[in-house]
Amino acid sequence: MSAVADSASSPPPALPAWRLLLAYVRPHRWTLLLGALLALVTGATGLALPLVARSLIDSLSHDRSITGALLGMTALVLANAAIGALGAYVLWRTAESVVLGARRALSSYLLRLRISAVDRSEPGDLMARITSDTTLLREVTTDSLVGLGAGGLTLIATLVMMGLVDPVLLAVTLGVILGAGTVIGVIVPRINRAARHAQEAVGAMGASLERILGALRTVKASGAEHREEQAIHEAAQQSWRQSVRAAKWSAAAGNTAGLAMQVAFITVLAAGGARVASGAIDIGTLVAFLLYVFYLMSPIQQVVGAVTQYQTGAAALARMQEALRLPAEPASAPAPLPAPGAEPAALAFEDVRFRYADDLPFVHHGVSFAVPARGMTAFVGPSGAGKTTVFSLIERFYDPVGGRITLDGRDLADWELPRLRSAIGYVEQDAPVLSGTLRDNLLLGNPDADESDLARALKTTRLDGLVSQLPKGLDTLVGHRGTKLSGGERQRVAIARALLRRPRLLLLDEATSQLDAVNEAALRDTVADVARTTTVLVVAHRLSTVTMADRIVVMDSGRVRAVGPHRELLAADPLYAELAATQFLAAAETG
Repeated sequence: MSAVADSASSPPPALPAWRLLLAYVRPHRWTLLLGALLALVTGATGLALPLVARSLIDSLSHDRSITGALLGMTALVLANAAIGALGAYVLWRTAESVVLGARRALSSYLLRLRISAVDRSEPGDLMARITSDTTLLREVTTDSLVGLGAGGLTLIATLVMMGLVDPVLLAVTLGVILGAGTVIGVIVPRINRAARHAQEAVGAMGASLERILGALRTVKASGAEHREEQAIHEAAQQSWRQSVRAAKWSAAAGNTAGLAMQVAFITVLAAGGARVASGAIDIGTLVAFLLYVFYLMSPIQQVVGAVTQYQTGAAALARMQEALRLPAEPASAPAPLPAPGAEPAALAFEDVRFRYADDLPFVHHGVSFAVPARGMTAFVGPSGAGKTTVFSLIERFYDPVGGRITLDGRDLADWELPRLRSAIGYVEQDAPVLSGTLRDNLLLGNPDADESDLARALKTTRLDGLVSQLPKGLDTLVGHRGTKLSGGERQRVAIARALLRRPRLLLLDEATSQLDAVNEAALRDTVADVARTTTVLVVAHRLSTVTMADRIVVMDSGRVRAVGPHRELLAADPLYAELAATQFLAAAETG
């Protein structure tokens, strides 16, 4: 395999959760700093209140006017509220911007995932990482980063002020706080584990729900609603169980901090009362210190909350990083589509070997064939022969384990993926249609197509009659996965979408399997017409399609048995003759 393929599939190195968080926060560091400064100013105005209160008490005890002290307290309270509200707004706006950036980065990366990585993942779990996991960044940004910074600085400033008021009472307070800190240090790792398990359970619930909704008709037809309901409920129960466990430990940490402050208040009141009685300090100093003890509760709870919230956020960040370490294709700008009348592509497989995973058997065992530019090549063979895999390798959804695939004589691994895929039109076997309008689906591969191009594609695929009957024409919603369209209509939409790309190489995987005889015959003629100017590859079981091919590649058990036109293969290859006979082709040709 080439270095290009290797670089595309190698995951980025793992980062600690805090470094990943800083990477998301860095673009917003200045607004985050502004919010943190406003939080510090809010804390500073609060720190001044006990000193004003002490001045007020001193004025009362000495029969001095208290008007100035009251006005000062009023101004501080109002300033504290206004600055606090502004700071909270700036922080929440910044946090939402961090979430937005994370969702953009993660969704962009997931869209570039290699198909092999998607095969090993649950779509619902990947969606949970973009939705619920990224949402936790909001709290982590405001509560953890700012909370730890602003709360920590406010805590230090408060302790300094308390030391200036009375060092002895500060020592008493610190003893209580250190004891509580030891208990919280034991609790924090348990919060992290429970939060990680809770997020994993949310992902499992999303995966279970996506699995069921993606095949709801099958579930209902099988009478399996109750069994599948139990699976979803079990995942929800597991999420609840782990979330409650995380909440329990978070509550224990928070209440430990609250209990410590109550113990500190009682201890300071007792020790301070003794010092007032001994004349070491006056009553105003004791009141000021007690106010600082009250005020100390907020930054301590802020710091404890920051630490506990970070544990939850670290679990979400770890899950996001797991998604970001899945093998992905290199990021690159989209390539222009081929110009009208561009030369068709030539394709060759040279001893290609491939398997979907290291623990799975080989699908291709040295596949070799050549397709010249222009004309139609059909792939036939029993189920599991590896026909559809040929198309997946051409699109580079997967890379071969051995051998070489060339387009226009150039190894596929040397092509930039956007340029390679811009030259190809691909109609998948199940002809997927996306939720949205019919126009959105048709223009998916060529958003710049004009109305004349659209009209021509609609007429070619016989969709013009359908469009004329729809209530909003091309702007009619087709429903989730095209549920408002029939199977044949979805196939015709997929074919029209591929034709609008003006491909140099057109891949059709059972593209007419769900069409009625009239529409199949019309599209068969269309494909034959396209093959005059384009290289067309078809996987077909309807032998009416096979007989019109310029060449037929017969595959069996991951190998190419024979290549040639229909009449030659009918006489020369027993497997092809058997396939033809079972589908009444031989009788049609010899009768």
